[in-house]
Amino acid sequence: MPDDAKTALVTGAATGIGRSIAETLAAQGVRVVVNHPHTPDPADEVVAAIVADGGRAIAVAADVRDRDEYTAMVERLLAEYGRWDILVNNAAVAITKPFQEVTDDEFDLSFAVNVKGVFHGMQLAWQHMTDGGRIITISSSTTALMLPGYAVYDATKGAVEQFTHILSKEFGPRGITVNAVSPGATETESYRIGKSPEFLSRLEAMSAFGRLGRPSEIASVVAFLAGDAAGWVTAQNIRVNGGTA
Repeated sequence: MPDDAKTALVTGAATGIGRSIAETLAAQGVRVVVNHPHTPDPADEVVAAIVADGGRAIAVAADVRDRDEYTAMVERLLAEYGRWDILVNNAAVAITKPFQEVTDDEFDLSFAVNVKGVFHGMQLAWQHMTDGGRIITISSSTTALMLPGYAVYDATKGAVEQFTHILSKEFGPRGITVNAVSPGATETESYRIGKSPEFLSRLEAMSAFGRLGRPSEIASVVAFLAGDAAGWVTAQNIRVNGGTA
């Protein structure tokens, strides 16, 4: 792989959609920093899979809520690869429950990870990202569905969608695109946990294809936005949800 290959930081990349994004970018020749919140075993598995397929990747622990940890992760990226071209803001928590049952701690955690973590990433990207870079934030198609129980989660995703719209104009003069990808219900390792069969069936029925999405289907759209062909695409929120919304 050439030394001038692009480098991507994917937050929350040890499992689920984040893992698929990391592996898809690596398969396209991008060097990947697999961020994980101090859960090294699954992150090491992602790195091993990428390396086995001929790619380059490192796993770096950092809690995106903590600016010092995030900064140290970016410093590690730059020390290892020398340049930063792509940021995928994927790390998130999804606390979904009746609004009146949400605790202060759950509210604070949701905004700290889902919004403040993106805030940290965006500010560090402004400082360190190569001109002509790509920023993709993972939002959610639930922001368009008004699902009971999703009020706090969707409030956090609405915030990062506004980051996407406004910061596209601030990053634009540097040739850096800023977009959001909003998955629909996606079949990850943990998606079915805590959800009733009836709820899952309703979600499947909302899709034009009668099924949940696959992580690879989200990752392929992220990879497009991260590539050269998407240089004229910015400030967009692309809903990848099989026609759910």
